[in-house]
Amino acid sequence: MASSEEDGAVEEKETNNKKRTKSAIATAWLTFYNIAMTAGWLVLAMTMMRFYIQKGTHRGLYRSIARTLKFFQTFALVEVGHCAIGIVRTSVIVTGVQVCSRIFMVWFITNSIRQIQNEESVILFLVVWTVTEITRYSYYTFNLLNHLPYFIKWARYNLFIVMYPLGVAGELLTIYAALPFVRRSGMYSMRLPNKYNVSFDYYYFLIIIMLSYIPLFPQLFFHMLRQRRKVLHGEVIVEKDD
Repeated sequence: MASSEEDGAVEEKETNNKKRTKSAIATAWLTFYNIAMTAGWLVLAMTMMRFYIQKGTHRGLYRSIARTLKFFQTFALVEVGHCAIGIVRTSVIVTGVQVCSRIFMVWFITNSIRQIQNEESVILFLVVWTVTEITRYSYYTFNLLNHLPYFIKWARYNLFIVMYPLGVAGELLTIYAALPFVRRSGMYSMRLPNKYNVSFDYYYFLIIIMLSYIPLFPQLFFHMLRQRRKVLHGEVIVEKDD
């Protein structure tokens, strides 16, 4: 009987050691990832500022940062994996929507349609993304290191009140500016007849994307407001069941 109890205690100890090891590895990876992403967006911020100081205009700015932007924004897909395997306790769907919408804006709108790359709306969402991501990733980094300065926590849960609406405005205005070019070129569209017997119109797809902001933006914005009350004011937020 004693031997059985000792075996059970040993197995439990081994299990706990494995969990601690996995937790330490996950924390180390997340710390590295967030430091790298903070650095990446800081590079983008400095490149944009240097370009504007030297050129005195925003024209050509997107092309100067396009490669770096595409790399770091696409690499954010890793965050969906973090949620899927459980090392970050966030909804896979919410994270997936946020990350994929950004990637869509970069690859299938701004990068694909050169005629809109000098639009003011492009610069607007780029500046908003940059400020937001530097704040967000630095918040996660310091939080993981257990040394979170209050001003970073304050910025994380206050700047979004202005940045979210501005970012959405920039994205929507950019898509709107792209519509005439998409309609004339027929890019990414499939007309009948074709061997797949499928029709797809990218122009109307973009209109649907724009309309999807109506239900999605308020949900994400009010979720952040609830998180703000919880983190900054210590309120207990009770989520209602649907």
